[in-house]
Amino acid sequence: MFPFDLSFGLDNRIFGTKNYAMFRPEYDPHLFYHWTEIPVRFRDLDPLNHVNNALFNTYLEEARIRFLAEVGQMQSEFSHGKTFVLVKCTIEYLKQIKFPATVLVGTGVKEIGNTSITAIQAIFDKESKNLVCMGQTKGVWFDIKNQRPTRLPEIENLDDMMVE
Repeated sequence: MFPFDLSFGLDNRIFGTKNYAMFRPEYDPHLFYHWTEIPVRFRDLDPLNHVNNALFNTYLEEARIRFLAEVGQMQSEFSHGKTFVLVKCTIEYLKQIKFPATVLVGTGVKEIGNTSITAIQAIFDKESKNLVCMGQTKGVWFDIKNQRPTRLPEIENLDDMMVE
């Protein structure tokens, strides 16, 4: 009925491989170019008394925004009607986050194209340094006026931002 396998090991014709799990690094303050510290709020909890899964995405988004705010070339382009449009987001939930807690979100660049950047991110519990989540997102650099993707600006220190 479907042209692909609906099982958990997704079809390699769509995703390129059946083994698509993200890497799971140990905490290392030098692994990611940018770190964001985010306190967990009581309102982030769901009825199971842990952070709701939707908030993991919010933590990752907040860290990406702060990361971009520190990339000078992006900031100057924002004022000229350019922005990122999120086109893909993959999240692996590895552990619960309980309250009270503070999380550390590491953000770096995995891959860069002509008009897109793929970011890799990890959320760690600040106290225990346990990895609780991995995220990978792809954003397309977008010209708001022309309503179409546009070439990325030259980014200084790009090699320092890469996560291998």
